[in-house]
Amino acid sequence: MIDLAALARLAAAHAEDLGHRVEPFRLGERVLDTDARPAIMGVVNLSQDSSYRESVAPSVEAAVRRGVVLAAQGADVVDVGAESVFEGAARVGPQEQIRTLVPVVEQLAAAGVAVSVESYHPDVVRAALAAGATLLNLTGSADDDTMFELAAEFDAALVICHVLGVNPRELDDADVDRDPYPALFDALGARVAAARDRGVRAGISVDPGAGFGMARLADPLERVRHQSVLLLQSFRLRRLGVPVCHSLPSGFNYFEDEVRTAEGFFAVLAGLGGTGIHRTHEVPRVRAVLRAMADLPVEREEATERSGLTV
Repeated sequence: MIDLAALARLAAAHAEDLGHRVEPFRLGERVLDTDARPAIMGVVNLSQDSSYRESVAPSVEAAVRRGVVLAAQGADVVDVGAESVFEGAARVGPQEQIRTLVPVVEQLAAAGVAVSVESYHPDVVRAALAAGATLLNLTGSADDDTMFELAAEFDAALVICHVLGVNPRELDDADVDRDPYPALFDALGARVAAARDRGVRAGISVDPGAGFGMARLADPLERVRHQSVLLLQSFRLRRLGVPVCHSLPSGFNYFEDEVRTAEGFFAVLAGLGGTGIHRTHEVPRVRAVLRAMADLPVEREEATERSGLTV
């Protein structure tokens, strides 16, 4: 159960991690202070196999239109990808991804939308960054040196995702740790240092990979419980000094026909955990939740002072 007593125990158990501030996240010409206001990453899926149907764009025109709308709804950056990581989805080769992604990136960038490319293929990343993407959402680890050098070459920001395998389509046989954060801290810390060594000077964020490799948890409800733990304990990675990014779960087995409200709920857990970048298919819902969490008081006296009213 998530209640105040459980949250208090969690905070007490990891009190040394709570107070760490993280560095600003530079994205192109913008500098985002995610401690002051968490950033939102909207999603455009160009793969017809993507499980979140509302994010699927069937054409270049539809993808550009959705990206512009997401930016207008409050997305700080729009993440585009051309291959679903959903188990059983069709593989999409690098050249086909490039053919699909490049015109979308070019048109969104021309419209003033900050664009992220989600990929683990170096050729796809180079093409997307050359087309105007300003963030690399790196969902693999097999080509880290090359990817970090590409981010440095194009002065792109970087999200480093932890995946139980070399990429989401080639997972290994590792078990899902009950407490993954000690291993996450070491693995992601080493990759952040390597990215800096390779010349990345724009913003870096780390993603614990709550959406990757969870298929090993055969019980869908147990999967969501594990993802919730990852979200609430995000602050344990803040010692790395960079923002934490989370792809918010959909939690279908809990939310069923109200699944489109799920990411707003999980944004609360991620926000309590100190997440700096929320990757979501439901930008306006998550934006409203994060705004309320930032503005609503915990104590009555604070509300009185802020409003200027006498209660």
